[in-house]
Amino acid sequence: MEHAYHYDRNKFDALLYGIIEQSSTEQALTWLQQQKEKLGEPVSVQRFNLTFTAIPRFMGKHPVKSATSYIELSDNTSFFIQGYTLDKLVRIWWLLQFPAADKDAYIKVIEGLFDAADMNEQAALYAALPLLAWPEAWVFRTTEGIRSNIGPVQEAVMLYNIYPARNLEESAWNQLVMKAFFTDKPIHLISGLDERANQKLAATLVDYAHERWAAGRKVHPMLWRLVGPFINADNFQDIQRIWHSEVNVEKEAAALACASSTYAPAKDLLEQSAILRDEISSQRLTWDTIAARIA
Repeated sequence: MEHAYHYDRNKFDALLYGIIEQSSTEQALTWLQQQKEKLGEPVSVQRFNLTFTAIPRFMGKHPVKSATSYIELSDNTSFFIQGYTLDKLVRIWWLLQFPAADKDAYIKVIEGLFDAADMNEQAALYAALPLLAWPEAWVFRTTEGIRSNIGPVQEAVMLYNIYPARNLEESAWNQLVMKAFFTDKPIHLISGLDERANQKLAATLVDYAHERWAAGRKVHPMLWRLVGPFINADNFQDIQRIWHSEVNVEKEAAALACASSTYAPAKDLLEQSAILRDEISSQRLTWDTIAARIA
C-alpha cells in the first residue's frame, strides 16, 4: 500500500504546534484555530489558500522561540527550524492540515500554492519539501527552485533541506551544488553533501576551479571536500597546488581532501605533515572548522 507520508505526521504536527504556541499570543492562536475549524469537511480549498496567504498578518513575523534547532521527523532525520520567523513556521504547519488521502487533489492544491506564491511564500513551501505528502511528486518543482534567482528561495531549497539529497537524480543534484557555489551559499549547510558526492560532480568542480584560477580568482576551499573522494592521476596536480598554497585554509582543505581519498599519492602527501594529519585524526580540523574560518 502506498503511503502519503514517510514520517509520523500526527506526531510532527503536535511538536510543531507546541513550538508555535510558545511563540504566539493567545489572540493569534485563537485566529489559527478558527481557520482550522473553518476549513470544513470536505476541506475548502479557497479557505486553505486564503489562510496560507494571511498567516503573517495574523500571526506575526517575529523569530520563533525554541530551545531546539531541529524537530525529529523519524530515525536519524530531523527538520531544521533555527532562525525561522513565526509566519514561516505556521505556514509550514498549515500545509500539514490539508488532507493527503486523495493524491491528485493534494498535489493540485500544493502546486497551486507554488504557482501563486510570493517570495516569502515560496521560501516556506520549498523549506517544507521534506514534510509534504507524496514526496516523489515534488522533484520537478525542486529543480525549478534550484534555477530560481531569488536568494531566499535558493536558500530554502539548498540549505538544511534533506529533500534534494533524498529525491533528486544525480544531474539535478549536481546542478544544485554548482548553483550553490555560483551564488556563494554556505556549502557546508547543504544536507547530504558527502553522501551524494560523485565522480561527475568532482570533475565539474575541478573544471570550475581551473576557470577561476585562469581568471585570477580564488577557489572556494569547500570545493575540495567534494573532490577528495575522487582524487586521481588527472586531478592530483590540483590538490598539490593547494597543498603548497600560502593561504593556510587552502592547505588545510587539501589535507582534508587527501584524508578522504584512497589514492595512494594523496595519502602519501598527507603524511608529509604530521601536524595536519594529527589535527584531522583528532577532529580538531574538519570541514566545519574550515567553514567557520571562511564565513
